Amino acid sequence: MVEGRDKLVIIAAGGTGGHLFPARAFADEMRERGWKVGLISDKRGVKYAEGFPAKWMEQVQAASPNFRKPWTVPGAALKINAGISRAVTLIRETQPLLVAGFGGYPAFPALAAARRQKVPIIIHEQNAVLGRVNRQFAKHAKLVASGFDRLDRLPNWSAHLAVGNPVRAPILARREDPYPSTDGKLTILITGGSQGSKIIGDIIPSAIADHVPPPLQARLKVIQQVRKEQYAFVDNMYRRMKIEAELAPFFSDMPEKLSEAHLVIARSGAGTVSEIAAVGRPSILIPLAIAMDDHQAANAEALVDVGAADMVLESNLYPKLLGALITARLQDTDDLKARAAAAKASAKINATRDLADMAERVAEL
Repeated sequence: MVEGRDKLVIIAAGGTGGHLFPARAFADEMRERGWKVGLISDKRGVKYAEGFPAKWMEQVQAASPNFRKPWTVPGAALKINAGISRAVTLIRETQPLLVAGFGGYPAFPALAAARRQKVPIIIHEQNAVLGRVNRQFAKHAKLVASGFDRLDRLPNWSAHLAVGNPVRAPILARREDPYPSTDGKLTILITGGSQGSKIIGDIIPSAIADHVPPPLQARLKVIQQVRKEQYAFVDNMYRRMKIEAELAPFFSDMPEKLSEAHLVIARSGAGTVSEIAAVGRPSILIPLAIAMDDHQAANAEALVDVGAADMVLESNLYPKLLGALITARLQDTDDLKARAAAAKASAKINATRDLADMAERVAEL
């Protein structure tokens, strides 16, 4: 490191929780190691950054050009250039030893500015497919770290290390919870993203209420994240069959809910897959069909390949088929336990530490 300079890392992260949450875990670790942290994002990203452990946060202009609507490109270019200009000024003023990119188009200005100012770059990609912004800067990065062993779209000759995805401390605290007893109730946890998912709210209740045998239904407890506009429909489906159900648009105690689940049915966002693995629970994963580069299917394969999960594509998401799969899994409790163990064994629980170790090595070069 350059003598006399503060140990400062600037984090560049996009405007969703999927990018900001792992960035926050990394920031916490770097601060514990004596580093100062700055955050560059955009207006959306700052909304997810409440309590972010940064000495300063900067909101810069950013945009994602839509080349299918060419008339929007000039305006997007102006925003991007303004964002880069502001990021260059910040880098000149603060003299960071490192810029760490966590993906999303709001990360572009800071990474572009770092490249111009010859500040070392590292990248963390949460998904199993390199995102567009990370893809653009991967060949210039000193290190490309990833959440999964598989990383599609990685440029040739890039330095790649699969460290895993940083997982929230309350989730890790549940890692030692044993798999729940299968002697009594069997709990299914159903999630569909931060505000639920319409197709999940439409299909899964029908699969359970109409295509799971009554003796098994009588043993079920369903905990389901449901959109407000679907609440009455889902509630009626379970009430009709007298299935115990706990429904809400959002669960603040998700670590506890995950721990008590015998089976999880969920989307396969990077954070969700990593948290299921960390706690060690069997799952049925339903990738979001419109996800860029089909990255949610690639994420799901991390658990499917080790025998911990089933993947059901939206194109095959029929109540009868899903009900049969749920029944088959819950009726074989030995298999459930084996799948739970396989999930737990696959988890990379030291992701935050390993990423910080690599960041410090890069900064010392």
